[in-house]
Amino acid sequence: MKNKSRGHAGAGPSQRQLRAAELVRHALVEIIAREDLRDPDLKGVSVTVGEVRASPDLKHMTAFVSALGPTDPRVVAQALGRCSGFLRNRLGRSVDLRFTPDLHFQPDISYDEARHIDELLASPEVARDLKRGGED
Repeated sequence: MKNKSRGHAGAGPSQRQLRAAELVRHALVEIIAREDLRDPDLKGVSVTVGEVRASPDLKHMTAFVSALGPTDPRVVAQALGRCSGFLRNRLGRSVDLRFTPDLHFQPDISYDEARHIDELLASPEVARDLKRGGED
């Protein structure tokens, strides 16, 4: 018998986890866009859900969120965390999963990291080094 890599530390998420997480991501985007969330930190804020990761049993999902504009992604994640019961209720009505997962929200800082890398690459010092490296 072959030994499957299922459950080993180096193994990535299963196809089932990926499909369920993407289903939840799409549903969360729709719910957040159409519902009037009463949290004051979410008033007038456009929220993006960049990724959702599912636990192996699909009972917990972590959504990585940020805002379009100057709002701190940590503030958005905390505000959505306060609304998680409401969002979970709406999610249960819109997706067909055996269990409605508990929702956890984390700030998505990947956009900030990408912007920082762009700034570094645009700096005169790096441009000079890149030009010098091409002459070798």
